[in-house]
Amino acid sequence: MFRGSHEAKIDDKGRLKVPSAFKALMDAANVTQFFVTSTNGKWAEIWPLPEWEKVEARLAKVSALDDAVEEFLTLVNYYGQQVEMDNQGRLLLPQVLRTKAALDGEVKVMGQTRFLAVHNREALEKALQPGGMSPERKQRVSGYITETD
Repeated sequence: MFRGSHEAKIDDKGRLKVPSAFKALMDAANVTQFFVTSTNGKWAEIWPLPEWEKVEARLAKVSALDDAVEEFLTLVNYYGQQVEMDNQGRLLLPQVLRTKAALDGEVKVMGQTRFLAVHNREALEKALQPGGMSPERKQRVSGYITETD
């Protein structure tokens, strides 16, 4: 489970040094293969390959004629690339995604439960709502959190 956020840098070769807290979780799960992609071109998503394969398995059960599934797969595969973490804990981000999302230099790496999101730090700070979430959206999320099992 990935949670929290950490500052990181992307080097001149397009490699992200995975923050140590997230790398420790990956090491504990013995995961070295990842699928790096995006669903919007605004940030990168780093999925441990076993988690991404679960997404693919769910999509495989859906009709191949579903336009939304086809669009999703086109998008994630356009931006996507399977990568392996090197011995120094770095992951190569696809060039097309680095360019589109302006992922160079200082970035913010955020846990999104099953994957990591990598944001251009300045763009993320500009996009954050002053004062946080709207009351309506906060209430909607609160309903998910307070549900009983």
